Amino acid sequence: MKKIINTSNAPAPIGPYNQAVLNGDMLYTSGQIAIDPKTGNLITDSIQAETELVMENLKAILTEAGMTFEHVLKSSIFISDMNNFAQINEVYARYFDAETAPARETVEVANLPKFVNVEISVIASK
Repeated sequence: MKKIINTSNAPAPIGPYNQAVLNGDMLYTSGQIAIDPKTGNLITDSIQAETELVMENLKAILTEAGMTFEHVLKSSIFISDMNNFAQINEVYARYFDAETAPARETVEVANLPKFVNVEISVIASK
């Protein structure tokens, strides 16, 4: 049974979608960008700060669904410049145990919503 997951601790959707959908034990998050949920402002001061906020937004959604990053099976990372890969990866790595990290793809794209530098989504399971 499909259950919508939304939390005020992550940015509100800016279109016809929800932050996440829980179906049985599987959680599918929408892509998160560096919008501060408290102010609604984009945080793009540095690629590290931007990635940190993206990961914190994902953490808030996982928490709302009763999960942690340990439950993540797969992540998708979309970046506007592959030259930022190492810095993004450095921040991303702090949220996972290397031994049990999820499967992942990282894709460079021409543009992202609001012209941010990084967007990440995850699939998790209880």
